[in-house]
Amino acid sequence: MNAAPVAKPGFRELYTPKIFTVLKQGYGLAGLRADALSGLTVAIVALPLSMAIAIASGVTPDRGLYTSIVGGFIVSAFGGSRFQIGGPAGAFIVLVAAAVAQHGVEGLLLATFLSGLMLAAIGLLRLGTFIKYIPYPVTVGFTAGIAVIIFASQIRDLLGLQLEHEPGPLLPKLQALGGALPTASPMAILVASITIGAIVLVRRYRPHWPSFLIAVVAASVCVALLGLPVSTIGTQFGGIPQSLPVPHLPDFTYAKVIDVLPNALSFTLLGSIESLLSAVVADSMTGRRHRSNCELVAQGLANIASPLFGGICVTGNIARTATNVRSGARGPISGMLHSVFLLLFVLVAAPAASYIPLAALAGVLAIVAWNMVEKHAFARLLRVSWGDAAVLLVTFLLVIFRDLSEGILIGFALSAFLFLHRMAQVVAVEQVHSWVEDDRPDDVADKESDGTELAARMASDIAVIRVSGAFFFGATSAVEAALDRIGDKPKAYVIDLSAVSLLDSSGVAIIEDLARKAGQRRAAVYLVAATRAVRHTLLRHGIRETGARFRRDVGSAVESAQGEVLG
Repeated sequence: MNAAPVAKPGFRELYTPKIFTVLKQGYGLAGLRADALSGLTVAIVALPLSMAIAIASGVTPDRGLYTSIVGGFIVSAFGGSRFQIGGPAGAFIVLVAAAVAQHGVEGLLLATFLSGLMLAAIGLLRLGTFIKYIPYPVTVGFTAGIAVIIFASQIRDLLGLQLEHEPGPLLPKLQALGGALPTASPMAILVASITIGAIVLVRRYRPHWPSFLIAVVAASVCVALLGLPVSTIGTQFGGIPQSLPVPHLPDFTYAKVIDVLPNALSFTLLGSIESLLSAVVADSMTGRRHRSNCELVAQGLANIASPLFGGICVTGNIARTATNVRSGARGPISGMLHSVFLLLFVLVAAPAASYIPLAALAGVLAIVAWNMVEKHAFARLLRVSWGDAAVLLVTFLLVIFRDLSEGILIGFALSAFLFLHRMAQVVAVEQVHSWVEDDRPDDVADKESDGTELAARMASDIAVIRVSGAFFFGATSAVEAALDRIGDKPKAYVIDLSAVSLLDSSGVAIIEDLARKAGQRRAAVYLVAATRAVRHTLLRHGIRETGARFRRDVGSAVESAQGEVLG
């Protein structure tokens, strides 16, 4: 009996934000208390990170806070994940810094706005499912590459180097930093070391405490009380405004849109991958399921709104989302409250941010870069498979020395070719004989006294061919070679397709060619035990026009073939 077809989810099911699902299931004071505590915890983590990522991206620290406040609120309010936390992410540092260097801050805001439109369109076109099909070696490779670039971008502040212009590409950057080593500041090195040491110690002995905030506060207090001569947010940027800016659209001109379009495409590609990976991580931690397309629409809305307030790119952040889950969040209200707490900091405590040393924020990002690298996965992929190792290294090296988008795209293409090669090796074609002398019809023995001789002759006249695996364009040459070895002697062909998991138009063309050539010799072709999907593909390509016939099993097909041979 055929199973009833599964109904496709409708628009409401695909795009209803998770907050409505949570409220519908029942949300009380206990849930609000848990979300408030979790939101406060995430805000404490996000506070120094948002500023550090903004500075590393080439913009002022307040833009990182605006991103977490505006973008983070929208991601949680309209997203398809219960626990996703949106804001600026370390993965975007390279792309954002490149956009600022090429087009200035206004160009960055325009590229972010366009990226938001693209992300929303991808979600509405229901393409979110396909974006998740990024091979694991590619994600490990580009994450490790980003981590290397982030760490390299923090060397100047970690060492307190005096460098007027820091190149973007890695090799020129390292050369410039090496030339500036004589200007290193012992005090900056001390502050960075205190920050990194504090983070490591807190995480080891008090893992539930906010290590980033404690380390930054400790470093700031040391600098303020001891009067250490190091650069701070106040000396470098003049502090942080105590209010949100008035929203305004980025400057739109046709020429400017064309100029920033490549940047917007890069933001869209990385943003969709990063946000859905973060949602998948939250699912694995909680057993829940997010709505991919709804999540992308929310990410799009967040990236449309963030630049209106001067913010930068928004995406789901894996570290903050995991913190949200571990802190006991019940739903999206936790993420919304995290943005509210950050807003309160801007309104009330912004002047205190002036004392934060840049070396401390560089230390925070150094730890972030170290944690981004999936070291065990990297080593395992290098050791287990030469194909996965090639994909990993190509992606990693291209991200470091060329471009992030180029690394992802080429790594994905290489993975696709590797997958096709592996699938082509799996397909198998073998000639078998599924019937014996005792299975022949009774009237055959009456017509031929020597039944064994007749059976041998009929066995040579009927070719029973079993195909297994994915019968697609990558495997057609192997199938053709196997069929050529069988030759054109048989008077009937029985092709067993029961083990074919996939059939594409190239595979159909091979079967059609066999059927036509057999028809020219008046040889019958029987297709056996095809699955519903394989049978549907064959019928859509008009396989019946070649004279091929379907049978339920090999036995009935062989019986029909025996009749053809005797006839």
